[in-house]
Amino acid sequence: MKFIYCGDVVARAGREAVLNNLETLRQKYNPDFIIVNIENAAHGFGATPGICRDFLEKGVDALVTGNHVWQQRELIPFLDECKKIVRPLNYPENLPGKGFCLIETPNGKKLLIVQVLGRLFMEAVDCPVAAMEKLLKNYTLGKNIDAIFVDIHAEATSEKLAFGCYFDGRVSAVIGSHTHVPTADAKIWPKGTAYLTDVGMCGDYDSVLGFDKQEPMNRLARKYTGGRLMPAKGNGTLCAVLVETDDTTGLALSIQPIQLS
Repeated sequence: MKFIYCGDVVARAGREAVLNNLETLRQKYNPDFIIVNIENAAHGFGATPGICRDFLEKGVDALVTGNHVWQQRELIPFLDECKKIVRPLNYPENLPGKGFCLIETPNGKKLLIVQVLGRLFMEAVDCPVAAMEKLLKNYTLGKNIDAIFVDIHAEATSEKLAFGCYFDGRVSAVIGSHTHVPTADAKIWPKGTAYLTDVGMCGDYDSVLGFDKQEPMNRLARKYTGGRLMPAKGNGTLCAVLVETDDTTGLALSIQPIQLS
């Protein structure tokens, strides 16, 4: 099985970078699934149902979110309506949406998609390890599920690395998001789990994390929040990662970062 994960989409530049390159991704890499992070797709903060539909109608197989999932209020009821959107697993279970989804190829191969939030330098949430352990009681890689992809949406590199180590051999891939900067540490852990600390964003890289540079520079100099962050409006770059798994074990065979302008 091969799947592509596109990192945090930031505003229009990021949306266009993904939508304009979907056919290139399909032709060049022939993935079974394409997954997109829509965390910052609506003007830099959260996503709307309309944005979700745009991606899904263009053939994206599943969408994941992050800590801004509640930012656009119209998305909240849509989380229960659309079963292809994943919000963080370690939010309270009674909240709208699900922390995982299951998608299937025409020949019956099944991919479990999961997202967890980190806790270091982030908001207070339930333990990501405990939430993942609870979910994995129902799924065993290579037995009743063909592949398991986990996005860890977290600030601290150490937390992402520790999480990847902890679940080595039990999931197909642990890929980090949230910090919007692609890292150079793509690897396969000793027991067979593909890992990347951060896939990077899909957006305008002539920016500060996808936002126009002026306000972040102002905040740096004056040490207080005085203005509104505005998305950068230049051309977007798509940052993604391709993971291939063994059809028998579900473990990773290869991991390859992707960048397309």
